Amino acid sequence: MRFSLYIAKRYLFSKSGTNAINIITLISVVSIIIGTAVLFIVLSAFAGLKDYNIAVTSIIDPDLKILPITGKTITITPEQEKNLATITGIESYSKVIEERVYLEYDGKTHLGFIKGVDENYLKVSSVDTTIFAGSWPSIGEPEVVIGYGIRRRLSIGISDYGNLLRIMVPKPGTGQITDPASAFSKSSAVASGIFQAGESLDNDHLFANIDFVGNLLDYPLDKISTIEIKLAPDADESKVRDQLLAIFSDNILLKNRAELNDALYKMLNTENLALYFICTLVLIIALFSFVGSMIMIIIDKKSHIKTFSDLGATLTEIRKSFFYQGALMIIIGGGIGVLIGSIIVFIQQLFGLVHITASLPYPVRFEFLNVVIVYATILTLGIFAAKLASSRINNNFLSKQ
Repeated sequence: MRFSLYIAKRYLFSKSGTNAINIITLISVVSIIIGTAVLFIVLSAFAGLKDYNIAVTSIIDPDLKILPITGKTITITPEQEKNLATITGIESYSKVIEERVYLEYDGKTHLGFIKGVDENYLKVSSVDTTIFAGSWPSIGEPEVVIGYGIRRRLSIGISDYGNLLRIMVPKPGTGQITDPASAFSKSSAVASGIFQAGESLDNDHLFANIDFVGNLLDYPLDKISTIEIKLAPDADESKVRDQLLAIFSDNILLKNRAELNDALYKMLNTENLALYFICTLVLIIALFSFVGSMIMIIIDKKSHIKTFSDLGATLTEIRKSFFYQGALMIIIGGGIGVLIGSIIVFIQQLFGLVHITASLPYPVRFEFLNVVIVYATILTLGIFAAKLASSRINNNFLSKQ
């Protein structure tokens, strides 16, 4: 062990007698460093991208959402609402009515998604922080706050009481429609504000008071679409779920933020995994050159191998010497690659040198787990490559020249 490791260290920091071998070895080590750094940067970038998407969805998506198990509405009784307020893990909750609507303004039309919310909604959601013009709808007033995309498509002005936004929704029922004019429930409102919370929300969402939307849909006071819940920081989600199911007699669906955006999470995780395998494939290709350079080193040191054999070294000990040399190259090269990748990630976090748009730096996040994943990947592949290269030494190297 000591003999093999000593020889490996000497070979690691000594130059070969052939300059071409030195150059090839340097290129293979640099490729390992670059491949490792790239893999770490890619994983950090996807961690940041995932955080960014979660931050966007958290503007409108609550910690927990109560949905009807069938149909479009749930009925909440005063007793249920009283029990809901006693759950210690719930910091705040809001009753919501939501529906697809048809918007008309000054001869222009657009399909939207209206959310009627009560006075507690801003304790659950931070959507009001994205309002850049105007204000949140006043309680009891026929006002709406609209997404920037809706404002752009309909050219709506803020507080334009002379030209109101018409909101229409199909009336429930069955049978053939004989009078299209009577097939819709209609109401008018003024745009009190404009928010900008991301393209997916800006293009079709608008918010109003729950009583305004309830009257538009002709809902009784105890009928709502969902209940959105903000959990306390130390809340146990599973316990809160159990209590909610007990209150509503299992007649509801409960979804957290990840479950509400399961398609987005699956897409991000799939893309992250795919890019990990692509970058790992690049590392494997780089390790082919590493194996080639190791074999060339072994051939260059053939006379040394014969000398070691004459001095009493076994074939296993000689193989270990070159295996340790390759393993040390991988350990050092992988470590340098992770270090370079970490420095680049920290620089991007601090200074935002790379931008998605003129005002949005590409999001990255340093994670210790990514350090472990990347380093474990390069060590596993590299040690296998070093083992493969050292196994090329056979008894022919020990025979007399």
